[in-house]
Amino acid sequence: MRARGPLNGSTGVAQVHRRPLALAAPRRASHARGRITNADAFLERMAAGLMLLAVMATFTISSSVLTNFKIHYLTAGGNFYEKLHPATYFTLLAFALLLIRSRGPIGEINRMFSESKLLLAYLLCWLFLLIQVFVLERPFTVIIDTFLLPILIAMVMWQLPGAQKRPLAWAIHLTILLNVLLGYYEFFSGHRLIPLTLGDVLVAGEWRSAALLGHPLTASGIVGAYVLALVLRPAICPPLLVRLPLIAFCLGSLMAFGGRTSLVTVLAMIGLVGGFEAFRLMRGRRMPLPAAILAICVLFAAGAIIFAALDLGIFDKMLLRFSSDKGSALARFATFNLLSHFDWHELILGPNPVRVNALQAQLGLNYGIENFWISSIVQFGLVHTIVLTIGLVCFFVELLRRSSGAVWAIVLLIVVIAASSVSFSSKNIQLAQFVILISVLLPREQRRVAAPQQVRNPVSYRSVPA
Repeated sequence: MRARGPLNGSTGVAQVHRRPLALAAPRRASHARGRITNADAFLERMAAGLMLLAVMATFTISSSVLTNFKIHYLTAGGNFYEKLHPATYFTLLAFALLLIRSRGPIGEINRMFSESKLLLAYLLCWLFLLIQVFVLERPFTVIIDTFLLPILIAMVMWQLPGAQKRPLAWAIHLTILLNVLLGYYEFFSGHRLIPLTLGDVLVAGEWRSAALLGHPLTASGIVGAYVLALVLRPAICPPLLVRLPLIAFCLGSLMAFGGRTSLVTVLAMIGLVGGFEAFRLMRGRRMPLPAAILAICVLFAAGAIIFAALDLGIFDKMLLRFSSDKGSALARFATFNLLSHFDWHELILGPNPVRVNALQAQLGLNYGIENFWISSIVQFGLVHTIVLTIGLVCFFVELLRRSSGAVWAIVLLIVVIAASSVSFSSKNIQLAQFVILISVLLPREQRRVAAPQQVRNPVSYRSVPA
């Protein structure tokens, strides 16, 4: 008889072992993709943690705080690492972490700038200014904190998902409210926690609060932008019953910080928003009854609080700022008169810094030139000021494109502050603070796209057998 082979012959064994080998490659690829995704998510979480530290440092560590702790940020001397703000270090580390994701540094940079092409124009303008600073042998850390830090913050914020921005938003709320509380304390007690300094100069006899933001004008500008963000319904904010008292509480602190320009601009913006809403109601827009009752109660309560504060004399110091500005108008007149002391060659390429300092002391402008564009002309020249302005316009256009439509109010506040104070013409992080408020609290809402409906293929009755 012929011997039979085994039931599971060589063919069956080959088939049993061939199937797992065929499925191994897709499983390995999916496992590799999962590991890459987890690694990218881990890097993004680390970047978000560093940005949390940067946000807290931005709104709590000012140049006055650094000077008070003997760090030579604005003063002469010290090491190189003292000349950069702590928020700059945190932001640079977060940006570096995002660059080492799975696409690699070149791929990440390519993707970032392909989504925001106008940022390239801004960086080219900044590079042009950096070359001039090196040629004239001036400190280049001035333009790093003032002009490079804001764009780095914006690029990192735009890469973080919405869930990771939520802790950053609450950090903004907490740090600004802390400054508001300290501002009230300094105003009513007359005790300043951090001495007010402008470089090496100690400013005495100043009643306006500064809190941890360094300067009264800086504090009033940041708090004013925060009030506008609350009024314009930020993406991550407390509910309405909590937001309304916060608006009133922060708006009252502008009296303690003493910024007339910020106060008038914010009140004008709130008036325009209120008038627009009233116009929509008159045109027939429906309003919930609880919201109408709450609005009426808030208006009556605000009126009562304002009259009580006027009777107690809380607004007396601020009202004196409008009646007697202590030479602020003369300082602004001297600012425009400063340009007449230079010839066209100096204005185009930038005058000698020694001569500029001498003229500022002669005209009583020791605390700075209270106009961003005039100060830029005096420091860098007319050509570089025009180039820098073009770059800033490109940056703000990109910022507006990626933010809510209500950001126009804050951008207008920024322009008014730049035209009426030292603002971004000196070494500070005020522009970075505005960028954080806009990119975190007022991002552009993502449009929900409806899922496409499945279309059934038409049935052909001709193919059905009879």
